[in-house]
Amino acid sequence: MTLEILTAEPLMPIRHGFFTRRGGASSGIFAGLNCGPGSSDQSESVRLNRARVAEAMQVPPEALITVHQIHSADVVAVTSPHLHDAPRADAMVTNQPGVALAILTADCQPVLFADPEAQVIGAAHAGWRGALDGVLENTVTAMEALGARRAQIRAVIGPCISQRAYEVGQEFLERFLAEDPDSARFFANGVAEKYHFDLAGFGLDRLRQAGIAEAQWIGHCTYGDPARFYSYRRSVHEAAADYGRLISAISL
Repeated sequence: MTLEILTAEPLMPIRHGFFTRRGGASSGIFAGLNCGPGSSDQSESVRLNRARVAEAMQVPPEALITVHQIHSADVVAVTSPHLHDAPRADAMVTNQPGVALAILTADCQPVLFADPEAQVIGAAHAGWRGALDGVLENTVTAMEALGARRAQIRAVIGPCISQRAYEVGQEFLERFLAEDPDSARFFANGVAEKYHFDLAGFGLDRLRQAGIAEAQWIGHCTYGDPARFYSYRRSVHEAAADYGRLISAISL
């Protein structure tokens, strides 16, 4: 089955893709393109899936770079296609051709960045914690250190959980309000003292406040489209034993 790769005009002509779960070698609850080595999927299936993504990105498998994601605001600069150990971080930047920066998600925001003129790219994993702590702004700053110009950087948020599927409690709301009372606009009232959080809207606001050239959300909800996307929250609601991880990648 052919891979399904979503792209976004603001990142053109930089090679990139938000990969759906279609076209992979995994089966069962992981059926499709599960690229998460941290899942309980068969390691050979994950290896084959990642090799297919690398081929689509036109890099060798070892140059498809991922980090050990920890829901932080930490960013690493990738200077070589050969990383022996995945750094503990949640974003990467590079100006090196032949390297594909890749992020794994299953409801959190995968965010791809590009300054096509400076030939600097970035990729970030931005769940609510990382986004609140500044991973998006830190990625922009790290790109500048490699020669990018803030006013030329474009960023696109890939498939992530939408507001109507993201129910949260009072403590979650209060954490955001303590940082910035204006964050209330990203919450809608739910039922039984619950709220619905607009993760993509929050991410877009942080990106735009950072002063970059353009920011957009690709508009796909991971929770609401099980045929195309894995979702951690959906797996919890379905009492599934585990869940797959989507991959999003960008390369020069």
